[in-house]
Amino acid sequence: MQVVFWLLCLGTVGALVVLQKDQVAQHAIKLYRSKGAKHGHSWLTNNCKRLVGFLRQKSVVVRKLAAAADGVRRDQAISEPEKLFQVHTLEVFQKELNESEHLVFQAVHSLQRALQGDYRDVVNMKESSRQRLEALREAAIKEEQEYVELVAAEKHQQEAVKTALAQNKTLSMLDEILEDVRKAADRLEEEIEEHAFDNNKEMKGVNVEAVLRVEDDEENGGKKKNKSKQKEGEDNLGLSMLIDSQNNQYVLTKPRDSTMPRADHHFIKDLVSVVMLSLPCGWICSLVGLPPMFGYIICGVLLGPSGLNSIKSIVQVETLGEFGVFFTFFLVGLEFSPERLRKVWKTSVQGTCYLSLLMVGAGLVWGQVLHIRPTQTVFISTCLSLSSTPLVSRFLAGGSRGEKEGELDYSSVLLGMLVMQDVQLGLFIAVIPTMIQAQSGDLDSLLLGSLRVFYLLAQVLVSLAAVLLLCLLLKSFLIGPYYKKLHAESKGNKEILVLGMAALVFFMLTVTEFLDVSMELGCFLAGALLSTQGHIVTTEVMGCIEPIRDFLAIIFFASIGLHVFPTFVLYELTILLVLTFTLVIMKFVMAVLVLSAILPPGSRHIRWIVSAGLAQVSEFSFVLGSRARRAGIISREVYLLVLSVTTLSLLLAPVLWRVTTHKWVPRAERKIIT
Repeated sequence: MQVVFWLLCLGTVGALVVLQKDQVAQHAIKLYRSKGAKHGHSWLTNNCKRLVGFLRQKSVVVRKLAAAADGVRRDQAISEPEKLFQVHTLEVFQKELNESEHLVFQAVHSLQRALQGDYRDVVNMKESSRQRLEALREAAIKEEQEYVELVAAEKHQQEAVKTALAQNKTLSMLDEILEDVRKAADRLEEEIEEHAFDNNKEMKGVNVEAVLRVEDDEENGGKKKNKSKQKEGEDNLGLSMLIDSQNNQYVLTKPRDSTMPRADHHFIKDLVSVVMLSLPCGWICSLVGLPPMFGYIICGVLLGPSGLNSIKSIVQVETLGEFGVFFTFFLVGLEFSPERLRKVWKTSVQGTCYLSLLMVGAGLVWGQVLHIRPTQTVFISTCLSLSSTPLVSRFLAGGSRGEKEGELDYSSVLLGMLVMQDVQLGLFIAVIPTMIQAQSGDLDSLLLGSLRVFYLLAQVLVSLAAVLLLCLLLKSFLIGPYYKKLHAESKGNKEILVLGMAALVFFMLTVTEFLDVSMELGCFLAGALLSTQGHIVTTEVMGCIEPIRDFLAIIFFASIGLHVFPTFVLYELTILLVLTFTLVIMKFVMAVLVLSAILPPGSRHIRWIVSAGLAQVSEFSFVLGSRARRAGIISREVYLLVLSVTTLSLLLAPVLWRVTTHKWVPRAERKIIT
């Protein structure tokens, strides 16, 4: 019987558009009484009466607030700022009353929808939950705005009290100075405050979510505590961590008060941990004959989510490691003169394109056998066709690159192909949205996607032509005078030279990024441009930049270890080893076949060494895999397989490189992997 009465009352809510809300409540009481309410259900009548009383009282209060606002506007004894303040305070209170009334009837409407729904219909329940969540988010935004307005009103009231007290007493000289400083500080805060919350909350795609705010308790030894009570901005000098419902963690990037210096202590601790642990790990690998870079990767594994899980600022560590990649490409270009580039550009372009096509073709064949979607196989094949430039550059570091007349040296061909793969990486990242559209299988969208791919390809070619034209202009008119000026200003002080080289790298990086070409290509071209100034310039610049590159490269290889999961590798060790060996052998054989077809007859002996350098997977597969997983192109299982195969191929790369160079490189030209 109670449910029936509730349904009768809720049925009246549908007439809210026609009737006033107090009339609806009175109609519900009358309807309830007409059905003969029992004594046990008298609480329903009482609550309806209370609702009607609240609504009538609210109407009376709203009329009084409106009359009070009109009285304030007509009062000539109040200053204009004070008049605006009082009227605004009354409007905020009136808005709070209206919102409270709206929430009451919104809750009644939600209850009606829930009672009329089918509890077995999961889709309907999900939609109802989504609607309630949206309503709560909108209410949260309004409540936050009202709270901010009330805080501003309180501050204004306190300032008014201070002003009144100041008028009643004589201020000293110090008080006058402090008062002027206070006003200047208020103007400064108003100028630098961006109002990011108010400006972005109405933008498309912006959602309001519930987050947990966690702060460090410095008084309790740095232990974390959940803040249920918000502190004032002046007392909250620490850095908060926000955790959303998807377990993503966020740190402060830009504070509201930019006048107070702040530091991300989590990032500092993470960086200190990586550097201190990288030393023993790299040292041990050197003692046992392994490259130190694997010690840095092991350091990342130990500190990462699969180990001690002590790294809190993973994104910040990876971002800093990216600078190691940038300076690595710069030094590669510094050793890669334009003469060598002109010799191998045709071989590099052809070899990279043929190798990628063979990998995609092999992937489609395996996809048909294993019944995998074409978009997924194309993505995986293209991702696995890329090779690691930072790893190979470490292999090539420190050795001679002698070449005979009419022959190509293997380092030029290898680095040229790797640079072209980085250009392909930029194109592939741009094509990922088209692959997402192709997931639907619609013919029209597939045709539009194909046209989009051709458009992107033409755009990349135009961008490359623009970059090469810019490099030609810089080489002819700017690079020589620019370096001479830096060299003259840096005598006895290398700061200007280091800063000038970093500025050149970042300038070319920005240009290529603006033209939607790989940022790594811009760093490589910056080094190639500087190499035109001669061997003395190259040696001096390398002496300044190499220590910076080495330090940042340590961070980069440690960040790779953050994405290595030994437990998953141990669980699936057999299948991962089979996949890794199959991939390494397949890439090696394909590279040998392609190079045998495109290399000049006098240089075909280098195909074995170049193929050994290409027979691994680039660390950028981590980035591509994460984007594809978020976009739904690949599943979680495929993503973990790609990460594990990439890691194992990087571990096998030094072994294959050492065996190949021992067989095909003369003793005087062998590269010692250190």
